[in-house]
Formats: sequence, structure tokens, C-alpha cells
Amino acid sequence: MSELWVALTVEDFDRAVAFYRAALGLEQIADWSSATGKVVVLEAGRATLELFDSAQADSVDAIEAGRRVSGTVRFALQVEDSGDMAERLVSAGAEQVAPPVTTPWGDRNARVQAPDGMQLTLFTPGDG
Repeated sequence: MSELWVALTVEDFDRAVAFYRAALGLEQIADWSSATGKVVVLEAGRATLELFDSAQADSVDAIEAGRRVSGTVRFALQVEDSGDMAERLVSAGAEQVAPPVTTPWGDRNARVQAPDGMQLTLFTPGDG
């Protein structure tokens, strides 16, 4: 396999495009909209698929949000400053799920919920 693509179906397409493109800063690389529906492709950098069992999801949510709050899918996005990005996304319509925390592995993580309902972990790696 050479690339992972994620297709996210949203109820409010224009709001989602504005959120992910303008607020989060993902670059639009294609618009394949047609009479049958709307679709844009946003460049999100390198993709990684991380698989958790329920116990690990409980553990990560407890660290990042104090309790289990995520569903079966949550995006984790590496950003330059997780706290600043969380504030920016909240200003653009996201809901703060939990304030930034320093994880046991040294990253600084913040949790928000996008207007479409997708939970996002914003993480800034620690110094090592």
C-alpha cells in the first residue's frame, strides 16, 4: 500500500470545507464535485492507521479528556502548537472537548470536536 485516504461524509458540506480547509489549514488539491454530489480532496500530510482495543481507547480518552468521549474513529493531527490550534478551531466552530494536557509519553494534546461531529486530537510532540 502506498497511501491511506479517508472519506468523511458530512451533513453540512460547506461548513466542513471551511473548517478543515480554512481553520485547520489543509490544502485543497482537487474538487471533483458534479451534479451527483460535492467532493473536495484536502492534503493532510502523511497518514498512519492506529488500531486500539476498547481498553486502550478508554485509557487515551482518560488521559486526554478525563473520560471516554470518542467514538470508533478519531483523527489525531500533529500540529505545531496544539493549544493554539485548538483555540483557532474553537473560534471556527469546533467544541472544546478537553483543554490541552501533557501525556505520559511527553506530547501536548488537545481534544476538540469538529462541527461535523468528528473528534480531533491535536498533538504537539514533546522534546523526546
